[in-house]
Amino acid sequence: QGHVVESGGGLVQPGGSLRLSCVASGFTLEYFAMGWFRQVPGKEREGISCASSHDDSTFYADSVKGRFTIIRDNAKNMVYLQMNNLNSDDSGIYYCAAGGALASRLCKSPSPRDFWGQGTQVTVSS
Repeated sequence: QGHVVESGGGLVQPGGSLRLSCVASGFTLEYFAMGWFRQVPGKEREGISCASSHDDSTFYADSVKGRFTIIRDNAKNMVYLQMNNLNSDDSGIYYCAAGGALASRLCKSPSPRDFWGQGTQVTVSS
């Protein structure tokens, strides 16, 4: 059974940057699409950034394009989310997930059978 654990959340001022980390265990990361999801109260969990397993294809939600970057380090079984120019709308609980092979599938149609972390809180506030 695979596991992923997120870290790196916290409080950051508007315009600031933050890097989230996700460590995978129990499976070989390079064979899975990896992604980051965000959930805010009253809304569904949203796939904001995913990376495919077999090539360099990625998916980004419109709200984060140009500001967020997903980075895979298969050798270390790690995935990162570099977040720049943060604003208050970026606040929420961020989840790491692994599943399938395609970034678009993972971000747009996540499955309960995908591997999910417990989440890390990001708060953007002055």
